[in-house]
Amino acid sequence: MPMTIRISCVGDSLTRAQHSADYVSLLGARHRPGEVSTQRFGVNGDFAHNLLRRLDDVVAVPADVVTVLIGTNDARASLPGYPVDQAMRRKGLPTRPSAAWFQDCLGRIVDRLRADTDATVGLVSLPVLGQDLTAAPAQASKEYSGLIAELAGSRGVSYLPLHERQVEEIERESPARIPYEELTAVRYLRTVFQRKVLRRHLDEISRRRGLLLTTDHIHQNGRGAALIAEVIGRWMVSEAVDDGGCPPSARPAGR
Repeated sequence: MPMTIRISCVGDSLTRAQHSADYVSLLGARHRPGEVSTQRFGVNGDFAHNLLRRLDDVVAVPADVVTVLIGTNDARASLPGYPVDQAMRRKGLPTRPSAAWFQDCLGRIVDRLRADTDATVGLVSLPVLGQDLTAAPAQASKEYSGLIAELAGSRGVSYLPLHERQVEEIERESPARIPYEELTAVRYLRTVFQRKVLRRHLDEISRRRGLLLTTDHIHQNGRGAALIAEVIGRWMVSEAVDDGGCPPSARPAGR
């Protein structure tokens, strides 16, 4: 009898999907009813440090697969103009964010998941910040994705190349190089107004702003979220093949 594969998706606001299109639901929709069940563990504004501190909630829920998509806010904090001091107060960070601290926290996240769960762990690289691939925000997301790849290799877990997939999409479509703007309270409220008052869909907001994959250079629209689901879905298929050619729906729960 086919068994349901239990997927826990862990991350920040991109996973919570309050301000971003919902890749977790899109991932579930890629499978037939009953093949997978999804759990989301996303908290707005989280850094890798915050995720590390709330892993008790994650490991308490049995899962066969855990995907980790974290680091966008760590990467943003490396950019000029990012309100680091404000973020440190809001998120209770004990030290200023840095690339080395991010990688250390991510390594400890992986170690905890491997020690306290039986799940197959996949680290998802970061979505592209902005859509000018030569600009500092996109380069920061590339740098931090490199740190994720390096960590995945050293810990022996899977690396899911979302960043590379989004770069491919941007290069193929060649959208206008809209200058990156850091997300401020005013810009956030403008998006909320468009959604709640004007009843505009995230994809319409993106279109009006000339953005291909995001609504605000950071949060994903439907197209960006679909790429996240695609990368995770393809990885799950490859994991099934590596496990002996057994399709996900036939793998026993508890793997």
